[in-house]
Amino acid sequence: MNRHLFQVAYFVSDLKASIQKWADEFGAGPFFVAWHHRTDEFSYRGTDQEADVSYAFGYLGDMMIQLIQQHDDTPSIYRDMYADGEEGYHHIAYLVSDFAAERQRWLDMGYELASELYADEVNAAYFDTRAMNGGFTEIHGDPQHIQGMFGIWKRTHEAWDGKSSPIIDGHDMLPVYRRAPMMPLKA
Repeated sequence: MNRHLFQVAYFVSDLKASIQKWADEFGAGPFFVAWHHRTDEFSYRGTDQEADVSYAFGYLGDMMIQLIQQHDDTPSIYRDMYADGEEGYHHIAYLVSDFAAERQRWLDMGYELASELYADEVNAAYFDTRAMNGGFTEIHGDPQHIQGMFGIWKRTHEAWDGKSSPIIDGHDMLPVYRRAPMMPLKA
């Protein structure tokens, strides 16, 4: 199986300021923001503790950049690496068609399943791979509606002039993506 990274994620203290910096300094964006994201199912190291987290997703060329801000001190994969006020690289991610098999492969390699979630009809799991890559590794399901959504975000980046706001409130946009023509991100 070929594994292609599609995302690099960073933990930040101020989501809006970080989005602006990525847009100004790299030309990344615009960023679709999910404020105070909640999941349908969630686990963190065997507990159901879910931190109050906001996410921003934007493209820089072919790479998705994810920015993450945690609004509380709930134990999480983010607080595992960073205290309040600290920032930096957090994880890499790739898409998988057979989520259960890939999840088991990481467990069989001996990596700890640090967090797992189900949201927007897709599974994701984060393995603690800090000893290997200095952060976490996320496997993310690739159903058609998610590939379509990522494709829309990428095409939005390609068409963006860099002059309009780099922030798009994307919290309620998933139903729109499900109705949009599906153009998969990966071939």
